[in-house]
Amino acid sequence: MRKITPHLWFDREAKEAAGLYTSAIANSKIMSAKTLRDTPSGDCDMVSFELSGQSFMAISAGPHFKFNPSVSFQVKCKTKDEVDAIFEKLSEGGKVLMPLGSYPFSDRYGWLEDKYGLSWQVILTGEREMKQRIVPVLMFVGRICGKTEEAVNFYAEAFRDSPGGAEGSTNANVLARYGRGEQPDREGAARFASFTLLGQEFGAMDSAREHKFSFNEAISFMVPCDTQREIDYFWERLSADPKAEQCGWLKDRYGLSWQIIPTIMNEMLGGKDEVGTARVTKTFLKMKKFDIDALKRAYKGE
Repeated sequence: MRKITPHLWFDREAKEAAGLYTSAIANSKIMSAKTLRDTPSGDCDMVSFELSGQSFMAISAGPHFKFNPSVSFQVKCKTKDEVDAIFEKLSEGGKVLMPLGSYPFSDRYGWLEDKYGLSWQVILTGEREMKQRIVPVLMFVGRICGKTEEAVNFYAEAFRDSPGGAEGSTNANVLARYGRGEQPDREGAARFASFTLLGQEFGAMDSAREHKFSFNEAISFMVPCDTQREIDYFWERLSADPKAEQCGWLKDRYGLSWQIIPTIMNEMLGGKDEVGTARVTKTFLKMKKFDIDALKRAYKGE
């Protein structure tokens, strides 16, 4: 089954960061590393890695975007010792946002920014069934605060109706809401929501407190597409900012970044044909929405 892959944008530290993350979380490994030549950001390292079986992609492409807590990654743990070990490893050189401790929702939990600025929520879930170890969590703040429930329903509908939507379960529900007297958050707003896209779990929350950050391109989500029909569908359904459309990237109505990527790109960029890869790179850098046939022709040198 195809998976939505979180994509992390670093200045120059993609390989180093992937090494830290795979060493901190059990059953993790670096899958591949490759350098794209002559991009607008110069030579860019691309690293594919897995954290507890979940796919991630990282790129070193210059200091254009910075991580912030609007997107964090929740790491579920079975024991307190595991929570503490992961928190200690990831927080070294970083910043603690919520200290390790006991909270109403978990007996052991902490929120941190690592030394690269990426946010992690490490939480004890105990012996409860764990279908997915690491969950991306979206925080809706500022102008989009209060839109969490709307957004998760929008995403669930978009992916459920997609040409490939039958490949995995897709749903959305609000698990907890703010109550009366919890200002500045509005009563009834989503304290935490869960949604599943193509079988993968995501989390989301509203926060009306003052935050000086919002979604940006530092974290995007790669949606793999087998056909041009799928690419066209997601582009039409998700893209809401024509100025942000470039190289398969788009921004949706909430400002979240997605990459709508043909699955064949893995072969084109990850294979041993460096000349073909260079032609494809030169071709896709000129595109907004990807054209699979044009990319194939470039790879073959036609």
